Amino acid sequence: MKKILILIGLLISTTVVAGGRGDDPLLTKFMIDRLEYRAADGPDPVVLKGQAWVGKDLDKLWVKVDAERVSGKTKELELQFLYSKAIAPYWDVQVGWRHDNLPNPNRDWLAFGFQGLAPYFFEIDVAGFIGEGGQTAFRLEAEYEILFTQKLILTPEVEVNFYGKDDVVTGVGAGLSDIELGLRLRYEIKREFAPYIGINWTSKYGKTADIAKIAGEDKSDAQFVVGVRAWF
Repeated sequence: MKKILILIGLLISTTVVAGGRGDDPLLTKFMIDRLEYRAADGPDPVVLKGQAWVGKDLDKLWVKVDAERVSGKTKELELQFLYSKAIAPYWDVQVGWRHDNLPNPNRDWLAFGFQGLAPYFFEIDVAGFIGEGGQTAFRLEAEYEILFTQKLILTPEVEVNFYGKDDVVTGVGAGLSDIELGLRLRYEIKREFAPYIGINWTSKYGKTADIAKIAGEDKSDAQFVVGVRAWF
C-alpha cells in the first residue's frame, strides 16, 4: 500500500508541475454538500460531507470528507486524497488514497473511480477501493436536481456500498452492505449558499445487518434533516 501511495504522489507532483506551464490558471473550489442535523430514533447525529479541489482545467487534486458526530463525539470519519484527470467533457477519472479514521481500527485503501455528469444531468460518483488484507469495496453515489424555480430545488440522492469480505471489527459484512436514500429541498438565497430541509433513510443488508443486530443497532432508520449547502 505504501509503495502505491508513493507512486500516486509522484504522478500527482509531475502532473501539477507540467500543468503549471502556459496560460492555464490555477483554480480552486471548496464545497459543503451537506452540513446537517438529523432527527433520528436514537441520538441525533450531525453530518458533514464536503469536498475541495485545486488545480488546472484537466488536472486537479481533490480532498473529500465524510464525517458524523453523535453526542459531541466523532463516530465516523472518512478522508479521500485524490488525483483527478479530465478524460471527457464533464467526466474525470480519479485515483488516490482513502483513509477511514473511524470507526476503529483505522483502514487504508487504494481508491479509483469516475466522477461526472451523466446523460439527463445525473451527477454520478463511482469508486472502487482495495484495502489491506485483500479487502475490496465498491460505492455508487448519484443525485439529480429538479428545479421548481431558479432558487427552489429538490434533490433526490442515493448511495450504495458493497464489500468483498467481512470486517466484523468495523461492522461491515461481505456483499451489499448498506443503502442510503435522501430527498432534500433547498432554497438558494444566493447561488453559493442554500439552506435545506429533507428526509434521509438508511438501511443495512446481509451480513452487515446481522453484525448491527448483534451489536444492538437498528437495521434501518428514517431521519428528518435540516442543513445548509455552500460553496466558494
